[in-house]
Formats: sequence, structure tokens, C-alpha cells
Amino acid sequence: MSSGVPHPLLSIAPAKLRPTQFTVGKTEVAAKRSEWEKLGRKKRRELLSAHCFPGVLGPKQRVYIVDRHHLGLALLEEGVKTVPVVIQRDFSWLEPPVFWRTMEFNRWAHPYDQHGNRIDYDTMPVGLAEMVDDPYRTLAARVRMVGGFAKDAIPYAEFPWADFYRRHLKLSGGKISAKVMQQALLLAHSHDTAYLPGWSGTSE
Repeated sequence: MSSGVPHPLLSIAPAKLRPTQFTVGKTEVAAKRSEWEKLGRKKRRELLSAHCFPGVLGPKQRVYIVDRHHLGLALLEEGVKTVPVVIQRDFSWLEPPVFWRTMEFNRWAHPYDQHGNRIDYDTMPVGLAEMVDDPYRTLAARVRMVGGFAKDAIPYAEFPWADFYRRHLKLSGGKISAKVMQQALLLAHSHDTAYLPGWSGTSE
């Protein structure tokens, strides 16, 4: 059994980070890359210092991040050499099946694909670059950013919203039109979404 991580703050190459979710919104990743490209060297250092990646040490001493997957992929694609990671727990002594069950129990893993279907743990991506695009995840993020629902402390809170929109709205070619956005906002404030995290609509 592990005795703990001697140095909880690590500096790791983005290519070595393991994701704990199957999908991302590639449009969000592109937006973060655009923001990064506009920053000077000092601002980039400040951004990295202010956005440490929360991580868990898994089997074979691999580091799994439990948040900021979009930023991580953006930095990987931008060629950033290392990022700061804060190790929250050391589960390196667990066998992979137990590790993943423990991660999911702690709400540190989201084993669902781009269609909202549950997947086996052994099909989870082994690198950030292998995550699959889910345009409904992007839609959920955009709705939140314009006030459709509140940011929630619950991990992976935007995924239930993405799954809701997947059932109720069609994205032609994976594109988010102005009409779809309008419909998504109306649904976000309706009673139909009252069970979702961060809901801020009306119950009338």
C-alpha cells in the first residue's frame, strides 16, 4: 500500500497526463488555444500558475487529471512542455478495475462516450489527444457561459446537460446555430431541466 505522495505538486508534460473522461468539446479546446496564442510569455506563466491541474496517482504511477481536460488538450496541442499538477490522492497501489471503480465512486471519472452511453473502463482514452469530440458538451458549455445555468461544484456537471440536449435538440453536422442556442436557453430555464445541476430557471 502506498504511503502517500512525497511531492504533491508535480510538473508534468501534457502528453503524459491521463484523462478521466471520454469526451471533450473540441470547439472549447480551439477557443482555449486561441486565448493562449494571444498571451505573452509572462501572462502564459501566470495562467499556468493559477490553473494547477488536480490529479490522482493511478496504477504504474500514472497521473490522471480530474478536471481541466479542455485546457490540458489545448496546451498539449500548443506544444507546452510541462504543466503543474496537484496530486490529491495516491491510488497507485490499486489494481486497474478497483482504481476505476474508486475513481467513479469519488466522482473523479466519467466513463461515458459521445452518445451518452456508458463504456468499459478499459476503453477510456490513455491520453488527452485521444478524447473524442462531443458537440453537445460544447453546447452545454455555451449555455452556461451566457447564463443558462450556474456553474456547479459537482464534478462533470455539464455532462448531464449535454445528455439532456442530446435527447431534445438536433445539431445538424454537429454545428450550433443561433436557433439551436435560443432553444437550448429556453429549455435551460424550463421546468424540464429542474433536475440538472446548476439549474436556475422557474418551477412555475
